Amino acid sequence: MIGVMPAYAYVLLAVGWAAWLLPFFVIARMSGPAATTDRRARWGMLLQAIGYSLLWQGPFWTRTPSATRFATSIALFAAAIALSWSGARAIGRQWRMDAGLNPDHELVRTGPYRTVRHPIYASMLAVFLATGAILTSPWLWVAASAIFIAGTEIRVRIEDRLLASRFGADFDRYRHDVAAYLPFVR
Repeated sequence: MIGVMPAYAYVLLAVGWAAWLLPFFVIARMSGPAATTDRRARWGMLLQAIGYSLLWQGPFWTRTPSATRFATSIALFAAAIALSWSGARAIGRQWRMDAGLNPDHELVRTGPYRTVRHPIYASMLAVFLATGAILTSPWLWVAASAIFIAGTEIRVRIEDRLLASRFGADFDRYRHDVAAYLPFVR
């Protein structure tokens, strides 16, 4: 429907993003220096950022999201917020922006880490999809999703390699039993 994007859509975006981001500011203060990092994961971060930025292209301010897209966005933001808070709580001081391991790093398998190895990436995908549901045309959403997922895959593979180097067979079993960031998808 063409018109003006209603204020409630902007409110959903603002509240959804703020509630999703907050736990990362809380746990960022807790993380110490990493003993091992792999900065190649920043290429994945760059692709994810490009994917996010593509969602905001086009005249979204002239669109009124359908009830289905709005409801989908609410559900995705709720999932993203639940995953960001529970994932941040479970990983605690081991969280960081760069792929890295603390000197006393532990293999976290509690909370959402029982269902996915990378719940924070799952939450990022949910925020991405929630934002796209409100703002983006379907074709741009698909293109942005491909770029975002490519970036996520880079980050997942690099982090998995780091964890495998530290935890060996224990991590291999965990990787075999638990999906990366989409539950039940190997």
